[in-house]
This record gives sequence, C-alpha cells and structure tokens, in this order.
Amino acid sequence: MMNYSTLKKTVALSLATAFAVVANAQDTKPTATTSSAKTFGGRTQYRTWTFGINGGFTVPAVITGGTNDFNRGVGLGEYTFKPYYGINLRKQLGHVFGLQGDLQFGKVLGYNKGVLTYGTNGGGAPIIGVNSYETKVGYDASLSGVFNLATINFLKRENSVNFYLTAGYGLIAYAPKGYTSYKNNQVVYDFSGVAGSNRDKKYVKQGYIPVGIGAKFKLSDRVALDLGYTMKYIDADNFDGLYRIDNYPSNDKFSYTHAGLEFSLGSKAKPDLNWANPIAMMYDELKDNSLRQEVEALKTRVSNVEQSVEDLKKDSDGDGVADYLDKCPNTPAGAKVDGAGCELDVDGDGIPDWKDKCPTEKGTAELNGCPAVDNSTLLKDVSNIQFEFNSSVLKTSSYPTLDKVSSLMRSNSNMMIELDGNASAEGTEAYNMQLSIDRANAVKTYLVNSGVDAKRIEVKGFGETRPIASNATEAGRILNRRVEFRQQ
Repeated sequence: MMNYSTLKKTVALSLATAFAVVANAQDTKPTATTSSAKTFGGRTQYRTWTFGINGGFTVPAVITGGTNDFNRGVGLGEYTFKPYYGINLRKQLGHVFGLQGDLQFGKVLGYNKGVLTYGTNGGGAPIIGVNSYETKVGYDASLSGVFNLATINFLKRENSVNFYLTAGYGLIAYAPKGYTSYKNNQVVYDFSGVAGSNRDKKYVKQGYIPVGIGAKFKLSDRVALDLGYTMKYIDADNFDGLYRIDNYPSNDKFSYTHAGLEFSLGSKAKPDLNWANPIAMMYDELKDNSLRQEVEALKTRVSNVEQSVEDLKKDSDGDGVADYLDKCPNTPAGAKVDGAGCELDVDGDGIPDWKDKCPTEKGTAELNGCPAVDNSTLLKDVSNIQFEFNSSVLKTSSYPTLDKVSSLMRSNSNMMIELDGNASAEGTEAYNMQLSIDRANAVKTYLVNSGVDAKRIEVKGFGETRPIASNATEAGRILNRRVEFRQQ
C-alpha cells in the first residue's frame, strides 16, 4: 500500500523510465524498408485496423489530484492495486488521429487506515468509520479519439516509438462493496443485485469520461507494445459505495495503468498507417528514380503539348485565322477575311472588300469596285464643276456653268436640283468624304448668292466611292474631283 503522493510519483516515473529505455533502444534498430505508399494516396493503401489486449492495475485516484472520499480527513488514505484488463479495436483515420473502442473489466479497491469517513450508503443509513471498499466492474465500454504525437520523425525514416493522448466517453457498470465499523462490529454493504432505483439491478450504470496518455513501441511490422495510463472520471459519487454528506460533494474517479500488445490487421503488403511517417514518404517520392522518370516524361509531354498549341495558334499571313484553318494562307496584310481565311467580297463583284471602294455594290476594277455612275438624271447640257487637288475652292472657269444653272432655276421656280460632290482616291476615305461635301456646298453657296432659293438645292457627298474614271492615273483623278448637277 502507498499514499496518494507516492502513487503519482511512482506512476509518472515508471512511465517516463519505460519510454526512455525503449526509445533509446530503437536507435540500434535497422532502418525500415521504404513502402510503396504515396503521400496523397489515401487510406486504402494502408492497414488501418488494430486489435489489442491489455492488462494492469487500478487505484481509486488520478495523478491530476482532486478530492476523493477515501483520502481526506485525518490520517492517510491508502490504496492497494487491483487487476484490470481489457481489449480494444482501433480504426486509424489519418497519420495523427484514430478512433478506438475499449472493453475492460476488473476491480477497484480503496482503503482508509484510521480515518473516520462520514456519509450514507445506498439505502440512506448512516455510515461511521468506513474502512475500505472494493468495486467490481462488470464492464467498462468507451469510445475515444487517439491523437498520435510522434507521427513525424525527422531523424529516422520510420518511427519505432509513438506517444499518444486519448479522450472520449464511456459507460461503466459496477457494484461497490463497503466494509464499515459500527459500534465495534464490522458491517458489509453490497450493491450487487440491489442496484438501481428499484434495487433489483446487478450493477450501477453511469457515464464517464476517460482521458489518457501513453506510448507504443514497435516490436515488429505487426506487433507493438502499448504502455499507458488512463484517468476515468465517473459522473456519480457512488462508485465507492459512499455518498458524502459532510460538505464534500464530489464525483468519483479512478485510474488504470496498463501494458498490452497491439496487432495490426490487414494485408501484409500494406504498411500500418499508425506508424507511417509522411516526411519520409515525401522524401522517398522525390528520390524515386521511376517517379523522376515519370516527371521528366510528363515534362516532355507538357512541352510537346505547349508546342502543339503554339503551332495551332500560328498565323503566317496575320489575317487572324490560324494556319491550320486558313484556306487562303497568303492573303495580303490588312485584308478583311472570312472564317476560312479568304478575302471577303460581300457584293460578289470579284474585287475583295479591302480593295473595294463600294463593298456593298457590284462594280468594276477600273472604278475600284464601284458601279458606273448613272447619268440619266444629270442636267442636260450642263458640265461638271471641276476642282483642284485637295481643294473645295471654285475655279473661275466654272462660273459660266454656274451662271447657266442659276438662270435655269430662276426661270423655272419648280425646278429642284441635287449637287453630288466627289473626290479622287488620294487621302483617307473620311477626309475625301468631307472634301466632297465641302465642294458641293461651295457650288450651293454660289447659286444661293445668285438668287436661287436654298430650299431648292440638296447637297450630297460621295467621297471617292463614285469615280467616273480610274484613280490609277492623274487624268482619271482630275475627272473624279467634281460636283455633278442632277435634277430631282
């Protein structure tokens, strides 16, 4: 038997010593062979199920301290170890975390030497001088999360020691038996068979929270040694058969120190996820010759794909249609083309739109794609007014013609005319269009000043779109710089 302080020191020192000795022994183990598992290959490439058996001893206290019915008051609370044992099944969900189910059985014993503990038993009768109790655990079932703390090892390829923490929730069924002294007579009270609200149950059943620490030591590819310590916090104050009524309300608790063996289940060809070191795996992948060859092959394929994409984008004639789609691969720069890369000819006159000054009207090559001018509406016996290059100023030679037109209109008050301004092909289309309008307005101004009503004169500009001669020669360009008179 030992007191509570000694218990804490003994448990802590025993676990620490065991961890240090076994961890040091791992340094002499040969390096484990690399596995075929990949860093992001998923759980299916591992063994993830583990079955374990364990055994050890219990004490009615925990190393974190706290109040307890059997270690308060005068004197020393004494504990004796009682056997406890169990099995577990764990599903490893990742390198760091798994879920474990435990099923355990055994006994817990508490002993008070010379301590008067006041309280009531399960039936409410007063208890004086409680000496000891022994609680039989019918079953102890729990589900806990297991957190591995040493999954990654930067010194060795594979871990041989794995520290862990556990926490969860469980259900425990127990029957406490107490031994008391009353007027120098020993009285035994036993909950077995008289538990529950109707006093007809074999066990008291309560929820509890298990919290534990431990370490596992890899003995082989399939077997590991498990050393651990678990504190069990019961949601009741009757685990020891004693309800405190002397201002010490507290839930009971006990601890389980165990040693056991764990067996990895599943295919031998797969590594155990519980011992996988992702850092080593990534290193293996980086150093894997076959992987490097795959990476280089992938780089080559990517390079080929990129080159193929560039080839598909190639447009030798710069018309906006890639060569592999271009049915007319040598169109001149700036030419307007269709989806097949051929020059557009909207009016179908055989003159591409980019050359056609009248792209929506069929024309001739001599007139740059424009149709011949309709002369049927021209004023008879009236000549066109000609202009100098890049000018809208009337020439003196045009005055006789202008005076003739003015006289006709003043003598015929119903006569309406249209002045059509035109230009040669030098300069931009927009400039030539404005120049043609200015030339027509110059003629209108002259006629209005000579007494013709401005409302009887309409002005239109056609720029370079209605040539009457070829713009390829100066003689043709001179003829195209004109204003025509048309009767409406």
